[in-house]
Order: sequence, then C-alpha cells, then structure tokens
Amino acid sequence: MAVSNKKILQDIKFSVLDLVPVTQGNSHLQSMQNSLDLAQHTEKFGYERFWISEHHNMESIVSSATVVLLSHVAQGTSRIRVGSGGIMLPNHAPLIVAEQFGTLATLYPNRIDLGLGRAPGTDQLTAQALRRGKQESVQDFPNDIDELQQYLSAENIDSRVRAIPGEGLDIPLYLLGSSTFSAQLAAKKGLPYAFASHFAPAHLFRALELYKEGFQPSAQLEKPYAMACVNVIAAETDEEAKRLATSLYQFAMGIITNVRRPLPPPVDSMEGVWNQEQEAMIKNMMYFTFVGSKETIKRELSAFANRTDVQEIIVVSHIYDHEARKRSYKILSEAFSE
Repeated sequence: MAVSNKKILQDIKFSVLDLVPVTQGNSHLQSMQNSLDLAQHTEKFGYERFWISEHHNMESIVSSATVVLLSHVAQGTSRIRVGSGGIMLPNHAPLIVAEQFGTLATLYPNRIDLGLGRAPGTDQLTAQALRRGKQESVQDFPNDIDELQQYLSAENIDSRVRAIPGEGLDIPLYLLGSSTFSAQLAAKKGLPYAFASHFAPAHLFRALELYKEGFQPSAQLEKPYAMACVNVIAAETDEEAKRLATSLYQFAMGIITNVRRPLPPPVDSMEGVWNQEQEAMIKNMMYFTFVGSKETIKRELSAFANRTDVQEIIVVSHIYDHEARKRSYKILSEAFSE
C-alpha cells in the first residue's frame, strides 16, 4: 500500500495493549500489579492509551475479568486513556457492556475506550460455556453493535430498556479484527478500526485498504482512523533485544501446540526449543514483530508506518522481566518522541 507523504514516528500516536501475562514463578496478583505499574509508566512515557484484552481459560493470561482490571488501571492513572482491546461482544449481552462501560465512563470521564471484537478470546469449549449454547450467526455481531450503540445514545431515553449509567455518555467505540469482514464493518459504521497484526498478519494491507475505501462518516468519526497492533521488543542493543524476544517465541510455541503455560524466561538460543516447521509457523504468525535497539526499532517502525499509513500503532511486548518490559516501552517512547 503506497502513500504519497512520508510519515515519521512523531506523526503517529503510540498506545499499549496488555494481555496481563502471567510469568513463570509469579502469581496472578503480581501480574495484575505489573499491569497497573506498566500503565503508570507508559502514561509518563507519553503513550496515548492503555488497552487490556479479554481472554479466558488461559494459564498464561489473567485478563478474563477485563472490566474489573480496566477500573483498577484507570483508578491508578490520571491522563492516559484506558480501554478494552477488546471486549469480545458475542460473549456478552450488549446491555451489560453498555452498563459496565457506562459505569467506567462515569467514574473516569473522557478517558474510557470501548474496543469490540467478535472472536471468543478462548477455545470453542470455553466459548460454549461463556455463551451458554448460543449459536452465533454472521449478522449477530453487527446487530449487537447496533443494539449497544442504541443503549449508549441519548435518544434511548424513552426506551423501555435503558443502560443506566451509560445512556448519553460519549464513549468512543473501536472495532478490532484480523479479517476483511471487520474492516468492512468498521468502514460501514464509521468507526475507528484496529487490526490485530501482532498475531494475524496475513490480511493487514487488504483490510486497511477496504476500510479506507469503504469508510462512511458517522457521528463519532468524520474520516478513517486506522490502527495496527504489533509486537515490539526493544533493548539497549540488538543482541539483548533478540535474547528477550525468545520469551515471545516460546509463548507463541504454546499457541501453535495448544500448551498454554506462563511466560517463560528468555533463553540464549531457540535452537532445540523449536524445530524448523515450528520456527517457520511462528515467524509467519509474528511477522510484524520489531526487535532491536532504539535505532533499529525506529527505522523498522518508520517503514511499517509508511507501508500501512496508519494513524496509530498499538504495541504489545511479551517480555519476561517486568523491568525490562518497562524499559522496552521507554526506549520506544524515545524513538517516537525525538
């Protein structure tokens, strides 16, 4: 996707996606405390927003009660926007989502984002437990978004079913996805669109193209606003960043082998940990992963920004050591603020 004007990182907003990972040897409580600490530091570093994703039945991630964690983070910060990246809407009744985010937006005005996805955020068996046997059709997600928007609108005041709090509050919605379906839906509804290129790179460029071509202005948004999520592992040197990245690769091994364990410490080499086929699968899945020093990260992310023409880059960093993870976000902030 070619663009006419060259972007530099200062032109782009940078944000954080936190899965609230559990690291080997640490408790669930420590993971949640680390999430708040990361939010407090990235707020100081100048990041735009801090999102938490909804996942279930994963030993390696403790973001299942997403709204509770969002309140925990919002209470412990003061300026950074806080939101879901995302709430998996098919798991919830739209009224419940409207009430929960209405409560958040009442407690923390002008700081709450509502990102929505249509994947289950888990395996199919757990999805059935969450949805209580509900069979999803292709129109359920668009219809649920319509219903959610109706509950959040001021015009819903005369309805027999109302979201209180929530009704009439200015809570921005974002659509998240890894396919062209979600891109076209975001365009049709005139909503910002965030692509999950940190684990599903295949359709990134086509999805962004369809989103921008089909965008229809809405009350929330006058022109397209595209976001892309990527993995970033930054350190003082390329060599140290490559070593830290082995925790991410081991985490990805758990995805492809369906063995979800807490995030492991880095290793000196992945040789003997993965075979050639697994290495190829992981490097394909994690194609948009940027690993290196500040100079390397700045160069490669600038190229990515120009290829995609996104307005915002959302960063997820699977780094075992919490201090090293904070340092990675600090190095990146230096790259985009220079």
